[in-house]
Amino acid sequence: MIKSKLSKILPGLLLSGSILLTAGMAQAAECTNRGVLDDKFCDENQDLVADSPKDSSKWRDPSTLVFTYTPVEDPAVYKDAFADFQQHLTDITGKKVVYYTVHSNAAEVEAIRSGRLHIAGFSTGPTGYAVNLGGFVPLAVKGTAEGFQGYNLITIVRKDSSIQNMADLKGKLVAHTSASSNSGNLAPRALFPSEGITPDKDYTVKYSGKHDQSIMGVLSGDYQAAPVASDVFNRMASAGRISADDFRIIYTSPRFPTSSFGYAHDLNPELVTKIKEAFSTFRFSAEMSKTFGGADRFYPVTYKQDWAVIRDIAHATGTAYTKKGLKKLAEKDAAKAAKKRAKALAAAQKASS
Repeated sequence: MIKSKLSKILPGLLLSGSILLTAGMAQAAECTNRGVLDDKFCDENQDLVADSPKDSSKWRDPSTLVFTYTPVEDPAVYKDAFADFQQHLTDITGKKVVYYTVHSNAAEVEAIRSGRLHIAGFSTGPTGYAVNLGGFVPLAVKGTAEGFQGYNLITIVRKDSSIQNMADLKGKLVAHTSASSNSGNLAPRALFPSEGITPDKDYTVKYSGKHDQSIMGVLSGDYQAAPVASDVFNRMASAGRISADDFRIIYTSPRFPTSSFGYAHDLNPELVTKIKEAFSTFRFSAEMSKTFGGADRFYPVTYKQDWAVIRDIAHATGTAYTKKGLKKLAEKDAAKAAKKRAKALAAAQKASS
């Protein structure tokens, strides 16, 4: 009886298994090259970013486009700064564009990965996570007609500090910004050893959360030094938030690209064409140009070529643009947020007592 039932069921199970195996093989065969991208993406042209889906039914053409900029310094400032560009996007695409405020790099990567974000600006370091895990396609950085706007990693100390060179950082408390930050953490770990100083080994690292917090922390004496992005330092000085004369720069790195701007890989190709047009034709207002250090337009770049030095730094520091790496980034972001809330609560309690 049992043998008879098995003889009827077994062929069906074998057939189902065969169908699943064939479907899996067919799906795998659909992508001839994926590189280091997440399994749901394909990179057959080997430009290191996700290809547009072959199946047109997977193309997205939302009625409202969601845009954001990396969570650096005060998010409200940048929401206002990009208002004209958002209107330009609307004029070119014919779609409403809304600004989506993100409060951490990990949250921004998750937003592009989950499909909640369509167009974005990612800071230099987290761009790799956005590309590999979120299907983000960088196409531009801020710049001028001559080239893209870059920045340097600079190490700052107070002007009255006894620290005169990198070797003097030994035994000191030095602020890094966040684990994923290029100039605030990854580049120092990759470049400082050649200067005879190794983070965590020769000096104590304390994460501040953001470049402006590192800068203000050095000024207030919370940290004895900090590696920060030169463009953030210069913007703060231009805005009058700090005086450059209160600091001394003891190290300047080679030039890096600034935040990458781009789009989600699965947007309708016709929409992508319009998005590219919007980026290429937009010119910054005088106020926007001032906010972004003299840049007056979006300058075209490619992830493969222009982010090569950033990928090299990530490789040198053991940073992996993987789900595991993003999870670590999110955990550190959450820990920093909790610490910030606790500090604010303590300050409020102190003020009310």
